[in-house]
Amino acid sequence: MSTAEDKHRATAAALLPLVGGAGNVTSVAHCMTRLRLGLRDRSLVRDEELKALPAVLGVVEDDTYQIVLGPGTVARVTPAFEALVAEERPAAPAHTAEELAAQGAALRAARKERNATPVKLLLRRIANIFVPLIPALIGCGIIAGLNGLLVNLGWLPAVTPALAAIASGFMALIAVFVGYNTAKEFGGTAILGGAVAAIIVFPGVAKVDAFGQTLSPGQGGVLGALGAAVLAVYVEKWCRRWMPESLDVLLTPTLTVLVSGLVTLYGLMFVAGEVSRAIGDFANWLLASGGAGAGFVLGGLFLPLVMLGLHQALIPIHTTLIEQQGFTVLLPILAMAGAGQVGAAMAVYLRLPRNESVRRTIRSALPAGFLGVGEPLIYGVSLPLGRPFVTACVGGAFGGGFVGLFSMLGDQVGSTAIGPSGWALFPLLDGNAGLGTTIAVYAGGLLTGYLVGFAATYFFGFSKQMLVDLNAVPAPTPDQNRTNPAPEPVGA
Repeated sequence: MSTAEDKHRATAAALLPLVGGAGNVTSVAHCMTRLRLGLRDRSLVRDEELKALPAVLGVVEDDTYQIVLGPGTVARVTPAFEALVAEERPAAPAHTAEELAAQGAALRAARKERNATPVKLLLRRIANIFVPLIPALIGCGIIAGLNGLLVNLGWLPAVTPALAAIASGFMALIAVFVGYNTAKEFGGTAILGGAVAAIIVFPGVAKVDAFGQTLSPGQGGVLGALGAAVLAVYVEKWCRRWMPESLDVLLTPTLTVLVSGLVTLYGLMFVAGEVSRAIGDFANWLLASGGAGAGFVLGGLFLPLVMLGLHQALIPIHTTLIEQQGFTVLLPILAMAGAGQVGAAMAVYLRLPRNESVRRTIRSALPAGFLGVGEPLIYGVSLPLGRPFVTACVGGAFGGGFVGLFSMLGDQVGSTAIGPSGWALFPLLDGNAGLGTTIAVYAGGLLTGYLVGFAATYFFGFSKQMLVDLNAVPAPTPDQNRTNPAPEPVGA
């Protein structure tokens, strides 16, 4: 080792104990002149001794603790400092639920930062448009399912027409709500977006001849409403940019509705109708021909899609399928990812018999997981552990393959609303083969996801070293030692 390297390592060795030691350092970085440290406990830093070191030119406190070493020097001291931290504090896996939760929070924050791309920001906007509609979709979907059951059983014939009206009213006007939310999300006047989107569902469009083709009320559905409202926002903004203030209140809304409405009638409704029809045809073809293979891929990839934020792109597709067919065939397959997650969590529980902290987290999160709320298990258990997240995806893949197989055999399983999964999806199930068959297929998929997720995690979710580390009993803290002192030896 050269004299210069000895000098930089000596500087790093002098710095480390004065910032609380390796155990107090959470991150190490540097800029042009400063060594930037993340610290667990700021009170452990010995400021005056640190400033007295010949190599230290000063200290700065910000979001990190910054030691000014000067240009050139900091780039050479930082690697030596990192090496000392690694030597004194070897990397250890998380042992407790709190540490796993911290890792999960860090992974969530990193994912959020990665998601700040134009495409993912657009998908987030789409989610902001459709997510507020989910409560109405769920409520109307459950009422529709109840009404269908009563009709099939021949019960309460005087009540079922009323239930049908209650269940169908929202879906008949969903384009208006999509238009309203779209304009609001994209920075326009919400009610103008709703007004333009309302053209799509107005019965009078059946009298409009657009390029030799008569339009149908509802043609284009939510996709048409989405496009019409976005167009209305841009027209409105253009008008407000050029319109004199004295005329703005009269002409801007008039031109916004007129221009956007004409484009919607003589273009968007036709295009969106074709796209909607293609989406429905493709979904049916995919499951009819791909069957188990398609279900396997969809069920296995859904958790990673959620991690990347790409699942938001599926919301308009689900809504389009519900508009067209009365249910979405994709959601029950994607819901199998949650079943794989639940099975994986149960295996983690059994494989870590001495880690009461993690087991306590699993006990509290499992009920929500059975009802389709998977985030506590994902970010609190499986994702920070690594391997169990992969094996949970395997369980979801097999569950999706099970449901996909029956779709290929002609027994489609669908959901009349988006949002719930797991056991919470049972009241929303619908299909083409009778309610009993539909429920049985979906339940079989859940059971498959549970079993495969459990088996894959139990046998392949941990290395031998992971089991040793994660089952190690944490050393008692000084507070615990004071609270529960060790017994005095006999004869003392």
